[in-house]
Amino acid sequence: MCSSDLVRHVEESSGRGRRQFRAVLADSSGTIAASYFNGGPWLKAKFPIGRTLVVSGEVRQSPWGWEMPHPEVEPADDLEASPVHFNRIVPVYPGFERHEQRALRELAFRISEAWAAQIDEPLPDALRARLKLPGLGQALRELHFPSGDASLEVLNEHRSLAHQRLAFDELFFLQLGMALRRQGVKVQPGIAFDVAPALVEKARALLPFRLTGAQERVTSQILRDMARPEPMNRLVQGDVGSGKTAVALMAAAVAVQNGFQVAVMAPTEILAEQHHRTFSKWFAPLGVSVALVTGSGTPKQKAAQREAVASGRVQVAVGTHALIVGEVAYQKLGFVVIDEQHRFGVIQRHALMSKGARPDVLVMTATPIPRTLAMTLYGDLDVSVIDELPPGRTPIETKVWGDKQKPRAWEAVRAELAKGHQAYVVYPLVEESEKVDLADATQGAEQLAAIFPDARIGLLHGRMKQDEKDAVMGAFRAHQLDVLVSTTVIEVGVDVPNASIMVIEHAERFGLSQLHQLRGRVGRGAAKSYCVLVSGYALSEDSRERLAVMERSSDGFVIAERDLEIRGPGEFLGTRQSGLPELAVANLARDQALLAQAQDEARAIIARDPGLDAPEHARLIRALDERWEGRLKLARVG
Repeated sequence: MCSSDLVRHVEESSGRGRRQFRAVLADSSGTIAASYFNGGPWLKAKFPIGRTLVVSGEVRQSPWGWEMPHPEVEPADDLEASPVHFNRIVPVYPGFERHEQRALRELAFRISEAWAAQIDEPLPDALRARLKLPGLGQALRELHFPSGDASLEVLNEHRSLAHQRLAFDELFFLQLGMALRRQGVKVQPGIAFDVAPALVEKARALLPFRLTGAQERVTSQILRDMARPEPMNRLVQGDVGSGKTAVALMAAAVAVQNGFQVAVMAPTEILAEQHHRTFSKWFAPLGVSVALVTGSGTPKQKAAQREAVASGRVQVAVGTHALIVGEVAYQKLGFVVIDEQHRFGVIQRHALMSKGARPDVLVMTATPIPRTLAMTLYGDLDVSVIDELPPGRTPIETKVWGDKQKPRAWEAVRAELAKGHQAYVVYPLVEESEKVDLADATQGAEQLAAIFPDARIGLLHGRMKQDEKDAVMGAFRAHQLDVLVSTTVIEVGVDVPNASIMVIEHAERFGLSQLHQLRGRVGRGAAKSYCVLVSGYALSEDSRERLAVMERSSDGFVIAERDLEIRGPGEFLGTRQSGLPELAVANLARDQALLAQAQDEARAIIARDPGLDAPEHARLIRALDERWEGRLKLARVG
């Protein structure tokens, strides 16, 4: 609140080790006190009796009436003299104290007046005119010092035309860089696979089930890409259990029948081992050799693996990042599958793709990605979505219970064990931390042994050696264990159809998408399945809302959109590791329409002028280089 008042009197007092200063001011509407704690003699000089001042700050009720603690104070004479601070909407700069705002505002005003008109305009004039966007200099000036008819509400919601211009710039140059990456892939010669119906039918016959309509649609898109002479670069998104692996196997089988090798890269050894079992079983009728390539094993074993891949005796290599280490070579790599793409950076993608002569690349993720984030992170990829679950999958019933209701969770587990089913119990930590008051997996396993004395309980976490993890997971899969106590190492890909219930301790500590991924470990068989989210005592509003979303929805894409709104894109997938420019003004949750427009405009420009050679695009090249800071040298990564 701001008011213009006459100083009536000032008073100083001290007590309890601190001094207090109060200046009583009045105008026709009444009186108000400006109060300061631990002030010095300089305050008295700031409030001369009889002087009219302008004071601004937070107003509150005190035992002595209305008061304004530590307000900003200006001489009323400045009202007419200063065009920066009064009689206008003024900017408030985050990260600076209130008393620093005046000096910062004056500096911004001087810079704006001197330089706004001289800022280079990076957008082509025709594009700006068509979209009715203000010039960059005008937008920056309007952002800092809005005109008198501007709406304060629209400005604070970042919906003004000036905000839109700056947000469009960020999104447009992001998408222009991605379009160049995409173009770099498309112009490279690749493999034109033979996708004759006989080969496709032979691949389809390997599957022990019929594909869903969504799987058939996505498979057709992949095969169409594979038939083209330029390299395929496609992302397949599908919710937990939608059948992405079956689609990948169909495409891989076509590649193998064309005489090429296939590499399948997974983020963890547990998931790599699972893919190895699946591909080995399904490829058996074709007599295809499928090998597991990981960092485990003796030097002799690893050397034998590498030799088998390099010689071509191994037609399908399934593994972790061990597939891309320098000494691993392929005889004729033609098709690459990368599972859970967001776990790998652009560099890893490039390293695997460079092992062959521009192989086709199929990227898969079971982490539902909101459309806006997919367009941003994977703007250089074509995107397919498997939006249908196979028949027979029953929805998972999710409950949110507080810590006091935990006994109910254990009763639910006991009931499922009695039916011959298995259970997961997930904790956020491996071992108890003195600094964090959370339940932990090692202690939890001990407690559960007392709660379920007749149950066989196993413990799985990321600090265990690989052979130990494999042994525990193998025992759980073979039903030699009834309850698996785990950290988030079981988040992705692990498939045990007999597991019908999951209890997640301190569920508020997990992101929405992570909770959805964890929940997807149950409900993989025909039995009705349950997920119990146990929360701590003091929940923030965000945590409460996240858990409520989990209770309401089982649709991964709905959950992902909410996660993006609540947490923002930076945390959602760790966008910093993706090598993309940061977004300062644009908001992917808010600016979805703007992002789609930016992508359309960027792709249209690259389609017309692939090298940005036209004279009117010289400014675009300079701006691109600044925004991407040289990172477009990876434009041919794909």
